[in-house]
Amino acid sequence: MSRLLVATLATSIAAAAATLAGPAVAQGDYPSKPVVLVVPQPAGGAADQFARPFGQALSQRLGQPVVIENRAGANGNIAAAYVARTQPADGYTIFFGSISTLAVNPHLYKSTGFDALKDFQPVTLTNQTPNVLVVGAGTPYKSVGDVVAAAKAKPDALSFGSAGNGNTMHLTGLQFQAATKTSIVHVPYKGGPAALTDVMAGQIPMMFHNLSAVIPMEKAGKVRVLAVAGKQRSPLLPNVPTMSEAGAPGVVSLAWSGMLVRSGTPAPVVERLSKEMREILKDPAFRKPLEAQGFEILSSTPGEFEARLRADSSAMASVIKAGNVQID
Repeated sequence: MSRLLVATLATSIAAAAATLAGPAVAQGDYPSKPVVLVVPQPAGGAADQFARPFGQALSQRLGQPVVIENRAGANGNIAAAYVARTQPADGYTIFFGSISTLAVNPHLYKSTGFDALKDFQPVTLTNQTPNVLVVGAGTPYKSVGDVVAAAKAKPDALSFGSAGNGNTMHLTGLQFQAATKTSIVHVPYKGGPAALTDVMAGQIPMMFHNLSAVIPMEKAGKVRVLAVAGKQRSPLLPNVPTMSEAGAPGVVSLAWSGMLVRSGTPAPVVERLSKEMREILKDPAFRKPLEAQGFEILSSTPGEFEARLRADSSAMASVIKAGNVQID
């Protein structure tokens, strides 16, 4: 065999070996550049309040900057489609998904631009907050029983606000009506803050909203929280009953969020992210400030997160169909 042929074969073998070893080396070096955390709400929103301290903690554990990128619009669809359709499956783009975007939207929109169950690899659940029934301080309603009595005395006279058609606030209202056999008029707003402002001003009597969003107003005496749509009472409002305790049996609405990457992301990368994120989520220094705001901190394996996503997607489909919910 000539020296030229031997040299050529050696070069070819080395190149092939480098090609085969490339992905393994890249995975082992992860992360070797900044990571982007895509948040589907504007800066300063509820999701942002959680994502920014989480991003800072993740940056410390990964040894690379974690850049928060806010991509608001279409109830999270714009951000989800951006990650699912335009970003590589390499773990350098993380999506901060929610029950609204991943388990509700697919049953409301003809096209979301992504497939929640096929396009994303769950990493871990991060937090949840129950929806609560909140009324204005100037209303006469002091209990769920008062609301139900008023709704039954004059069907379709009482109204409740929400952040818009199809969000978890709206769907909690549908669950409430079904459980209490009442008929209440839904008033959709362009966002939860606008609806809550009108509740405080007396423009509408009540709404179903995230606990974390109403705690400051409740403490200031501007609203009253009548019931929590959780499986147990909130430690922040121990005297407020659950919906089941208050006379609306089975009304449970927990607005959860979690971290996901694109499907096809290498398993070692997913495992690294899962490990680091779960360490953050069990750290008391990270948890306590957020728990004081009304967030319940969660932690899960990728498999546990996927199971919850599938179960909630099925449950939300039933609620949406029963309520004949349509997008604005």
